[in-house]
Amino acid sequence: MTIKLIALDLDFTTLDSKGKLPEDNKKALERAIDADVNVVVASGRCHSALPDEVTRIEGIQYAISSNGARIKDLRTDECIYSNCIAPEVIRRVKDIVEEHGYDIEVFTDGRAYMERKTWEAVRDGEITYRRVDYIVNTRNPVDDVLGFMMDHADAIENINFFFEDLSKKPAIGKVLSQLEDNATLTTSFDHNWEIGGKTTSKARALEELGKILGVEREEMMSFGDSPNDIPMIKAAGIGVAVGNAKDSVKEAADYVTLSNDEAGVARAVEKFVFGEE
Repeated sequence: MTIKLIALDLDFTTLDSKGKLPEDNKKALERAIDADVNVVVASGRCHSALPDEVTRIEGIQYAISSNGARIKDLRTDECIYSNCIAPEVIRRVKDIVEEHGYDIEVFTDGRAYMERKTWEAVRDGEITYRRVDYIVNTRNPVDDVLGFMMDHADAIENINFFFEDLSKKPAIGKVLSQLEDNATLTTSFDHNWEIGGKTTSKARALEELGKILGVEREEMMSFGDSPNDIPMIKAAGIGVAVGNAKDSVKEAADYVTLSNDEAGVARAVEKFVFGEE
């Protein structure tokens, strides 16, 4: 079938390891747009953290953010779909954080918020496992992130749990798994777990966008590298993992392209959209 929609994860997929858009990827996406393919951002990032060098590519109209909690029309600046976490889950998260002392950040209304002392520790180099420029430029510091979360309990898109010690990841995941009866639990990089709404995923958002645009799943191609991309990779007619993707993502994919630092997105677009080898 002809590809009519391309859904792009950003970090370590469409963007290289320095967080930049390779020129080959840009050219391939622009070429696809010229061929009347809908190119859609589909990121775990909150909307305000999406990079301009991608969203300002002429012809990109829709952006899925917060792991599928939000779809925005970039031309009208209108949120056309949202799927937030239930308030009762937010209350349970508060209890878990207070009991275990986890470090979190919350997404609401397209923006990300974190504890001021944590933001300052990243800024000042005391926390080194998170990228300083990204955090300083995309996170909004608040004095009480839990209080802020409760004040916005009706509109929380995503909650990220961060930790430096990777050996703690399985134990933290086990604690958070108790929320899975009414929430989704996923991860987008080694140092985090993420909580979303019960039916929130990039796949669900992509399905909703497909209905709006009149595009069938067989006419979609999606790209990813991390476990939070697996539902979207499975939901598309052609699911593509970049060469640097986690093994679980490669196993879920229909095709494995080159790595993010080798413009793997461009190579797959050339192959499946334009039939070039």
